[in-house]
Amino acid sequence: MGQPNMIAMLLAGGEGKRLGELTSHIAKPVVSFGGKYRIIDFALSNCANSGIDTIGVLTQYEPQFLHSYVGVGDAWDLNRRNKGLSILPPYVHQQGSSWYKGTAHAMEQNIPYMELQKPTHVLVLSGDHIYQMDYSSMLEHHQRSGAEVTIAGVEVPIEQAPQFGIMQTDENGFVVDFKEKPDQPASSLASMGVYIFEWETLRAYLSQHSSRDFGRDVIPALLEDEREVGTFTFNGYWRDVGTVESLWQANMDLLEEKSGLDLGDRDWRIRSVPQQKIPQYISASAFVKQSLITEGCEIYGSVTDSVVSTDSFVSEGSTIQQSVLMPHSYIGSNATIQRAIIGEGAVVPDGAVIGSDTGEITVWSNTKQPVTITCSNGLGWSRGK
Repeated sequence: MGQPNMIAMLLAGGEGKRLGELTSHIAKPVVSFGGKYRIIDFALSNCANSGIDTIGVLTQYEPQFLHSYVGVGDAWDLNRRNKGLSILPPYVHQQGSSWYKGTAHAMEQNIPYMELQKPTHVLVLSGDHIYQMDYSSMLEHHQRSGAEVTIAGVEVPIEQAPQFGIMQTDENGFVVDFKEKPDQPASSLASMGVYIFEWETLRAYLSQHSSRDFGRDVIPALLEDEREVGTFTFNGYWRDVGTVESLWQANMDLLEEKSGLDLGDRDWRIRSVPQQKIPQYISASAFVKQSLITEGCEIYGSVTDSVVSTDSFVSEGSTIQQSVLMPHSYIGSNATIQRAIIGEGAVVPDGAVIGSDTGEITVWSNTKQPVTITCSNGLGWSRGK
């Protein structure tokens, strides 16, 4: 057999309801993360770093910003003749038109695109997870095992297992049972939503089965037909950031020295769309400790254990603790913010108290108000209506 041709299909159409106001105007894969990144940067960078040069990005919910952000793939070195990155929204065909009804249905609608690529293997990915993974190692494992499908899995705390697709395996690492979000999980090996399919197997199961989702329909059908479904255990950092709490925690993990998430790894760079911003400014009145402060920011208050994203402003007298400020946030004077996520473009008024040092993570987003933020003379911001 010659060198395998593996293409990637990146599912990026999720609505992200559990993120609340953070996804009221944008799709979950382009929610800000880590000060200067978007969630989808991780899957795209993993593909580029793994040598995968053909990627279809399947979009649906609030796609405008996602389409403009992904563009033609320049940021991830995926703008290549005849291959590269393709955006695949729902479209009208001879049988009519239909929104994607699930992960497998979205893939079934794009069989013609995949056929054009003439793949031997298809890598199926989710656009809303934070991790750094070499997919070529997974492909090598898949080929050695002889499986028709391989699912990447990660061990999770048993109390969190009901949130995921859970696999039971035999002594050779083949899946013998798969349950999507079971009430009483039989193991703690969770599916990462990363699959490698033999192309012929994938095409057959998408065409012959009325499937909507991989976890609920396709994988159980394969097991029922006694097809060989293997596993690839991933031992690195991985987090599904589909909830406010998990998104906040993943940002906090960046501040820890040994979390396993290393954005400074020069051998496995996470790429993002470059922005031409001025350097961050930290004034004489500011206090900053164990925090990420991104370019374009101005800090006049106190910031500890927090992530402050691009073009954010913290006024004098304000205190930010264990919080995430999304891009273009404005924090007024003498405000107190604890264990909170401040939404992109939000304005926190003078003297506001948001969140607390206990309990759930608070989300503050008031971007529907007719307020804009403009920069004045390079340093110092002014609010205008």
